[in-house]
Amino acid sequence: MNPPRLLALDFDGVVSDSAPESFVVALRTSCALSDAPFPDAARGLAQRRAPTLEEVMSCPVYEPFLTAMPLGNRAEDFGVVLAALATGAPLQEQADYDAQLALHSEAWRRTFHTRFYEERVRLREEDPAAWLALMAPYPLFLEVLRRRAGDVELAIATAKDSESVYALLSAYGVLDLFPPARVVDKAAGRSKVAHLGLLAERTGAAYSEMLFIDDKVNHLDAVAALGVRCALAAWGYNGDREEALARDRGYGVCSLADAEAQIFG
Repeated sequence: MNPPRLLALDFDGVVSDSAPESFVVALRTSCALSDAPFPDAARGLAQRRAPTLEEVMSCPVYEPFLTAMPLGNRAEDFGVVLAALATGAPLQEQADYDAQLALHSEAWRRTFHTRFYEERVRLREEDPAAWLALMAPYPLFLEVLRRRAGDVELAIATAKDSESVYALLSAYGVLDLFPPARVVDKAAGRSKVAHLGLLAERTGAAYSEMLFIDDKVNHLDAVAALGVRCALAAWGYNGDREEALARDRGYGVCSLADAEAQIFG
C-alpha cells in the first residue's frame, strides 16, 4: 500500500479510547430526558459527580452499549442505543439499530444532541481530571503518528466537538500534529462525506490521495464512494461483526501491531 498524502482519522475509538466518557454523558442525558427503566446501578452512575473508570466498566449497561456503539454515528445515536437497551429491543445488526432510530422524531434527536453536549461540558468543568481519566489515548498509535508526522498530513474527522478534541490532543501531547484547519468536528454534519469534503477543500488533497481510518464500517461505507481509501481501526469499539464487514467490502483492517506497516507500507 502506498502511503497517503493525507491521513484522516476519526477521533473516538481511533485516537481516543473515549467510550467510557461517551457512555457516562449519554446516560446522564437519557436519565435527564426520560424515565426509561435503567437498572438502579446505571441511574446511580448518572447521578455521580465524577464516576471512575472502574465504576463505568462495572455498570451492567456499559458492555451492551459498547457492543452497539458501531451502529450509530453521532451523540443522539447514543440515546437511541440506550433507549433500546432499556426496553430490551434487539441491537444485533445495522437493521436493528435503524429500526430503533426510526422510532425517534427529529425533534427528539435534536433535543438529545443539544443536551448531550451540555452534559459533556458540565462533566468536564465539574472535574477535569476525572473527565480526562475516562478517555485514555491509544499510546502505540500515537507513537506511530509522532514518528511518521513528517511523511503525511494528519487530520481529524470527528463527530466530537472541537473543544473536547483540542483538550484531549493537548493532554495526549500530540496537539502540534493537527493544525486547526485539519480538525473537522461535528459542525460539519452527520456524514463523514462532509468532513472529508472540507479537508479536500482546505488541503488541496484529492480523495484518491487520502486514507480514512474509522472504527465504524458505516462511516467507511459513506466515504468510500468518494474514492477515498478506507481502513477499519481494529483497536476501537468494533468487534468481529465489524471486522468481517470491513473485509467483505474490501477495506483494510488495521491492528495496533500492524497499523504503521499498513498505512505507510
